[in-house]
Amino acid sequence: MKLSCLPVSLFSLIINGSMSIRDWAKNAKEVGLDGIDLSMILIKNHTTKYLNELKMQIENEGLPIVMITTYPDFSNPNDLQVEREMDYLRRDIALASFLEAKFLRILAGQNYPNINKKLTIRKVIDCFKRIDSIANKYNIKLVYENHSKPGVWDYSDFSHPTEIFLEIVEGIKNTNIGINFDTANTLILNDDPLEVLKKIIGRVVVIHAADIQAIGNFNPTIIGKGIVPFKSIFKFLKENKFDGWICIEEASNTGLSGVKEAVKFIKKTWLES
Repeated sequence: MKLSCLPVSLFSLIINGSMSIRDWAKNAKEVGLDGIDLSMILIKNHTTKYLNELKMQIENEGLPIVMITTYPDFSNPNDLQVEREMDYLRRDIALASFLEAKFLRILAGQNYPNINKKLTIRKVIDCFKRIDSIANKYNIKLVYENHSKPGVWDYSDFSHPTEIFLEIVEGIKNTNIGINFDTANTLILNDDPLEVLKKIIGRVVVIHAADIQAIGNFNPTIIGKGIVPFKSIFKFLKENKFDGWICIEEASNTGLSGVKEAVKFIKKTWLES
């Protein structure tokens, strides 16, 4: 089992400059992670000088970038904005390639009021198919997530409902796009994460290990302190010979202590499952 972490609890520190991405990589190594995850909102710009320095700093800490999360909004009802989103994602793919990330996490887009569900599903699938060839060119593996609501959006994810997520997964089955399965997001809508995982296991390449306090609300907690059935999920993954990355999504707002506790819990639970 290979383990990385998206340090949501540290985002504000990195954004305001109190902690650098290099600091994050150093701390990640100290707590026993095999790699680090980043969000596009943490990367200041796309200039060559900055990216060269960032790449060198991370390499000097000895950990790879496993996944970078980005936020394409392909469900946007404005067709011109959808084209902008496509170009934004092209840029993100190029950046992820330069930094030698293994995966780039993508989303369907926001659940705007009064959008047509069937038409929007087809639009998202079409955008995913179009961007897939670009990712292949840059040797970047796109992974689509069953997301809920990122802080950078006004609305929840259009494909948060399981039935929409599964329909989009089916629509991109002939692409190279894999799945980043989040262990907590289905529970926000009272869907069993293990039952959803069983339907898509052949497509899953990354697991987002996240936890919430209670069914029905987006209320992140320290990994292992909430309601996600990690032992059952890990047991199922082992039975199906899953050998991909487990990327902790640490969003408990407890800083590095939350990251340390999450790493310890995931390692222990994986061994016991």
